[in-house]
Amino acid sequence: MNALFPPSSGLRAWLLSSEPNSRWQASLGRGYLSWRAFTQNPLAVLGLIIVLLLIFFAIFADFIAPYSPVTGGDLRTHRLVPPSESFWLGTDDQARDIFSRLVYGSRITLIVIALVSLIATPIGLLVGTISGYLGGWVDTVLMRLTDIFLAFPRLILALAFVAALGPGIENAVIAIAITSWPPYARIARAETLMIRKSDFIAAVKLQGASTVRIIFGHVIPLCISSLVVRVTLDMAGIILTAAGLGFLGLGAQPPMPEWGAMIAAGRSYLIDQWWVAAMPGLAILVVSLSFNLLGDGLRDVLDPKAAR
Repeated sequence: MNALFPPSSGLRAWLLSSEPNSRWQASLGRGYLSWRAFTQNPLAVLGLIIVLLLIFFAIFADFIAPYSPVTGGDLRTHRLVPPSESFWLGTDDQARDIFSRLVYGSRITLIVIALVSLIATPIGLLVGTISGYLGGWVDTVLMRLTDIFLAFPRLILALAFVAALGPGIENAVIAIAITSWPPYARIARAETLMIRKSDFIAAVKLQGASTVRIIFGHVIPLCISSLVVRVTLDMAGIILTAAGLGFLGLGAQPPMPEWGAMIAAGRSYLIDQWWVAAMPGLAILVVSLSFNLLGDGLRDVLDPKAAR
C-alpha cells in the first residue's frame, strides 16, 4: 500500500526512484521530471498561465462577461464609449461591450484551434509515417503532394479554399486544416526515416508483425512528441490565419465576436476611437505569443535534441 501511495514527505524520493516498483510509478516519475524541466523556463510557464486563463474565460464566459456579446446598448449614449468603470475596454460602433465580446471570442478562438489541430494533425501524421516507412513511389507521390501545398503561403491558400467553399467559420476551419497538415507530414516522415532503421523495428519484423501494426503500434507513437511541439507552435499561426480570414469577411460572420472581424469593424475608428481595434489586436498578440512561449517550453521537455 505504501508503494502505491507514499507519504507526502517521501513523494519526491518516490517519484525519483531509480528502481520503480511499477509502470505507474515510472510514468509518474517521468512526468515529474518533465514538469520540473518545464518549470525551469519562466517564459514557458507564463505562456501556460495565459493559455489556461484563455480556457477559463472560454468555459465561464457566461459568468465573466458583464454584457451580451451581440446585443448593444443605447446607441445615443453607449456608442464608442472609451474604457471606463462601466465598460472596461470601451464599446464599439454598435454600443457593444468590447470586453464581453473578447471573452466570448475566446471560445471561437479555442474551437478553431481545437478543430484544426484535430483535423490536420492526424492527416499529417498518417501521410508522413506511411511515406517514410514505405518509401519508393509511395514516398515520392505523397511528398510531391505535400510540396505542392507547401509552395503556397498558408493564408493565400486558405483564402482560395474559403473562396471556393464560401464564407463562414466552418469553412474557415476546413480551409485552415487543409493548409496546416503538410509541415506535420514532413516532421513525421523525418522521424519515421530514423525509426524504421532501428533495431527494435527489425526485431518486431522478425516476430511477424505486419506493416500496419508496425506503423500504428510502434512508429506513430514515437512521432507524437515531435508533432505535439510543432502543433503547439503552429497554434499562433492558426490564430493569425483565422483572424486574417475574419478580417477579410471570410471567417466568422457578424455578429459573432471573432477577434479578426472585430479589428475589421474598428479600422474606421483607429484615430479617435483606437480601443475598438486595439483591444482585439492586443488579445491576438498576447494569445499568439503565449502559445509560442508554451511551444518553446514543450520543445525543451519533449524534444531536447532540437533545443540543445
